[in-house]
Amino acid sequence: MSEHDKWHWQEGRIWRGVGIYHVTMVVPSRRSLLGDLVIPNNDSEQAYVARKELGYRLVDELVHIHAYYPEILILQYCLMPDHLHAIIYVRHAMKKSINEVVRGFWQGAKKIARMSSLSVTSELNSDQINEDYIKADPIFTEKPFIRPLSHKGQLQTMIRYVQMNPQRLATKLLMPGFFRVQEGIEIAGRMYRGIGNAELLQASQYAPVHVRRTMVEEAEHGDNKRLCDYMNGCVIDARNGIVMVSPFISQREKAVLDVLIKEKHPIIYIADNGFGDYYKPGDGLFDAVAEGRVLILSPWEYDAQKRHVTRVECVAMNQMAEEICSALGFC
Repeated sequence: MSEHDKWHWQEGRIWRGVGIYHVTMVVPSRRSLLGDLVIPNNDSEQAYVARKELGYRLVDELVHIHAYYPEILILQYCLMPDHLHAIIYVRHAMKKSINEVVRGFWQGAKKIARMSSLSVTSELNSDQINEDYIKADPIFTEKPFIRPLSHKGQLQTMIRYVQMNPQRLATKLLMPGFFRVQEGIEIAGRMYRGIGNAELLQASQYAPVHVRRTMVEEAEHGDNKRLCDYMNGCVIDARNGIVMVSPFISQREKAVLDVLIKEKHPIIYIADNGFGDYYKPGDGLFDAVAEGRVLILSPWEYDAQKRHVTRVECVAMNQMAEEICSALGFC
């Protein structure tokens, strides 16, 4: 195993205190070792994962974490064919960090997988069994994704995301068109990759959503008229058939996005990262993409290590939204 593939946690992250965490652990080969997706009657809403023996054993290991760490509750989990999601609630400060807890589960999963992979018969001696055990690969990658949930509304959103994983995978399989990465989308001399409905680039009018800092500062000092007028104006524009374009970075912009999605308006969304092989849009956007109401664009290649958007990227994405509107038809 190379140094790059060994266990490394994000530097400076201790996470021993009370908190809620979303953990994702992935089978390195992305093979369906844990279960099989079943889609009754080709209806994505009925989709579920039929667990294999290894999947049952891993879930049993997960739900018994509480026996080793009474401070922890598993609020939600979902076993998928090639990965496992869990939302972990640390109710009291622990001596061990959440990183160490997940590390312990990873080691337990590795042991379960290695024992399951052994073909133990009367013809195998103990030396051969030990050699096979040592050579067997771990079930999960050594770099699980751990995300602390600290903002209002994140927990319920993440619970729904975890619960709906089988249905979302089924939707992608049944409707691959909108979820297939489209290469070479050129707008105003800039190249993008996209997911969603590219026909949204044929609309007659576009407008950016960009809440300016001065609007927010005025609202913080008691004068929120300009901010409210602007946010309401974005929604009114969308109701009038104008396609709204934005990276939707700030809280106010996200509030506008929530209304646009709820009212089923067309949106062009600028993403701060590219699209990995197993990319799925987040809650809300996913359904809108499936229904052809959203086009997600990104000029960047996918970076698996990326966690946070930078100030420079924020400025660049807002400029991209302006470029797109100007090139395609500013309202």
